[in-house]
Amino acid sequence: MRIVNTISLMSAIHIACRYFLCSAQATSRFPLMFCLCFNRAVLLFQERRKVYEANLVKVGLELETEDKIDGKTYFVKIHAPWEVLATYADVLKIKVPFKVNDIPDNSEMPMNWLSTPFRLPEHIMQPEPDYFTAPFDKSKADFFLIDNKDTFFPPSTRNRIVFYILSRCSYIREDCGDRDKKGIKRLLNNGTYTAAFPLHDSRYWTRSRDVNCDSERYNLYKHWARFFCFFKEQPLNLIRKYYGEKIGIYFAWLGFYTEMLLFAAVVGTICFVYGFLTYDDNQWSKEICSEEIGGSIVMCPLCDKKCGYWKLNTTCNSSWQSHLFDNVATVFFAIFMGIWVTLFLEFWKRRQARLEYEWDLVDFEEEQQQLQLRPEYETKCTNRKLNRITQEMEPYLPITSKCARSCLSGATVLLWISLIIACIIGVIAYRLAVYAAFASIMKDNPTTQLEVVGPYITPQLATSVTASCINFIIIMILNLMYERVAVWITDMEIPKTHLEYENKLTVKMFLFQFVNYYSSCFYVAFFKGKFVGYPGNYAYMFGSKLRNEECDPGGCLIELTTQLVIVMTGKQVWGNIQEALLPWMRNWWGSRRARSHPESLYSRWEQDHDLQAFGQLGLFYEYLEMVIQFGFITLFVASFPLAPLLALINNIIEVRVDSWKLTTQFRRPVAAKAHSIGAWEEILNGMAVLSVVTNAFIVAFTSDMIPRLVYMYAYQPQGEMNMEGYINNSLSVFNISEIPAENRPDDEENPSWFNSSITSCRCVYRDYRYPSGHERQYSHTMQFWHILAAKLAFIIIMEHVVFLVKFFVAWMIPDVPSDVRARVKRERYLVQEYLHNYEVEKLKIQLTRGLLSGRSHSERPSLRAC
Repeated sequence: MRIVNTISLMSAIHIACRYFLCSAQATSRFPLMFCLCFNRAVLLFQERRKVYEANLVKVGLELETEDKIDGKTYFVKIHAPWEVLATYADVLKIKVPFKVNDIPDNSEMPMNWLSTPFRLPEHIMQPEPDYFTAPFDKSKADFFLIDNKDTFFPPSTRNRIVFYILSRCSYIREDCGDRDKKGIKRLLNNGTYTAAFPLHDSRYWTRSRDVNCDSERYNLYKHWARFFCFFKEQPLNLIRKYYGEKIGIYFAWLGFYTEMLLFAAVVGTICFVYGFLTYDDNQWSKEICSEEIGGSIVMCPLCDKKCGYWKLNTTCNSSWQSHLFDNVATVFFAIFMGIWVTLFLEFWKRRQARLEYEWDLVDFEEEQQQLQLRPEYETKCTNRKLNRITQEMEPYLPITSKCARSCLSGATVLLWISLIIACIIGVIAYRLAVYAAFASIMKDNPTTQLEVVGPYITPQLATSVTASCINFIIIMILNLMYERVAVWITDMEIPKTHLEYENKLTVKMFLFQFVNYYSSCFYVAFFKGKFVGYPGNYAYMFGSKLRNEECDPGGCLIELTTQLVIVMTGKQVWGNIQEALLPWMRNWWGSRRARSHPESLYSRWEQDHDLQAFGQLGLFYEYLEMVIQFGFITLFVASFPLAPLLALINNIIEVRVDSWKLTTQFRRPVAAKAHSIGAWEEILNGMAVLSVVTNAFIVAFTSDMIPRLVYMYAYQPQGEMNMEGYINNSLSVFNISEIPAENRPDDEENPSWFNSSITSCRCVYRDYRYPSGHERQYSHTMQFWHILAAKLAFIIIMEHVVFLVKFFVAWMIPDVPSDVRARVKRERYLVQEYLHNYEVEKLKIQLTRGLLSGRSHSERPSLRAC
């Protein structure tokens, strides 16, 4: 078998069919761009492959066949000569350098030496010089800085051009007249080929043997993909050069997000430490835990029949735990996070604008919309209309068909969201049903006598933890099922461009994930314990015998924290295991036979073929994972100040896991351009606004902060600024004799200390009702309405303060840095000036040649006469 070495300048894609598309090194006078691989035993698709490869040759590509060691699979390598690359670079308006950047870089910061341990070598951070660029024009090739045609277009640009050709090349004869039969994606879908990917330039753990190879994959692994580089900066320019702008912008955003999380994590940790340091100042918890107060207050049953009367001091531990998250610092941190979100989004816009300029992505969106239609859109839309901008006929989807497809898509999404809500209701029913069982089983359970963990093993905790785990499992199952549905309905809508396709899929997936991940947290934060009723007039779930849940005397905040920790941590741990372990195991199993072969018989395209495919939606799931995490640390951060710290630790690992799997476990993806993070930016903006509202409501209605402040300032009996007597004041009193028989516990469920001398019990939640015998018996007291007014006033004030600061900060920070704006103007000016001078010089040369030619013609008669 003839071995072909691989260098970074010659990327390729192989097709396998067993027909695979891969990339490799040149063996002919042109750089190798793609490879086709097929199994000769499969005869069904031979005619398609023959016609498709012939059409590739017609457009200027060169093909070369290479067999695999098994004798069945063959690779047809594709070479793209300069003429093909130049032609399509002109068509795609790819920007290339025409002048070295002459604007001095004044970005040096004072005391820059402090960042030395975090830096990477300059040749890794800046693999290419800084140039001014302009869209390539084949007719003006001498205008651009072309020192070497073999190295002028980087590998990412080469494989993007070739994939563009493969996506639009027909696989049937021209006389058949079927326009729908074209594109490598359709050939992959129908089994003619089974994969399409560019080839890595070397093995990741060692440099290429070819001295001309840059071994960029090896450099990325050494300086970026290893976990011990977690404290180093990311080589974004090298990532962009090797993988393309779309992957580069993702890692730029992920790195920036992780850096900003550091500030939120520090402040959140300080707030948690404050709660820990003020542990002993928690007067209401002291009252709950004391035998004189908490030990003498008898609480009403938490469920019908199977739950007995209990004493308040049994919730001592949960009350102390709640103080760690429910204290004065909670309000400060909620306001801080509202401002932090704004700073994060505004500074990211500036960072993104700088990358747009440095990576030649300015005005890219318009280019993509007009020139890079999805092949599926071109083939499925048989109608044509005139584009008023380009004055060319282009395919379009009739408005009636578009509306019908959109309606069906929306109905499908609503159906699945309804399914999620039904599952959440099922989990709530589980909580209501098993609580009574846990209360009955754990009443005399030996585990409650354990010294360390015994006090923490309560029916409330057991119900909350098991329900959260079940909810997490349901979330994972529904995610797997919905992914296929979302892709199917998005394909059915036939989006016009790749950007539009991703945006539509993004909205569908996010809506589903939003409801899937956050619905349980919204239930605990805003619904649990709010519609319970009172003894003798309890509210039941949908008319069943299941009483609506009550919050712990310490409030629902600790349960919201538990729910948040389980779902957030479980998702992140499972996500990292799934991202790292599964591809490694699949690659290990898939290449088990080839590993015994010497490297001389295990070619570069075969090695890469044995890796996992990086699909078109590979980055989509990475963004989705991070945006869902962003929701956890913003929407519910008032209940768990340590959420940013957990997210920071996860993201430090996430950056290296993503880089490791991309560099070592996946085939090299086809390079693609993207000038921003797309629809995710609008989603983040929406979540930032929503987070202000949710945190204000959490502090007001889920936290116990407002009732405490109202009591301290208005209802403290001695008029002192302390919380003495708060517990006794906040728990309503009910006459046991007035509780209906169907709500009373069975005799065997009551504790031994309960007897007929106990005539009243307290409601477990803050209810503020008049006692039995009052003229307004069991109706809300004036204190209840004062607290409600204070809660609404707090929400209005907090929202207005945070929104005012947000808008002011957004107004103060321009989206585009001034130096970037100057560079963009300078580049546009130079493009016009240099093109003008170029045309003038060209015209002078033509005129000079014409004048000389005219003189030679005028001299000829005289010569003949002589």
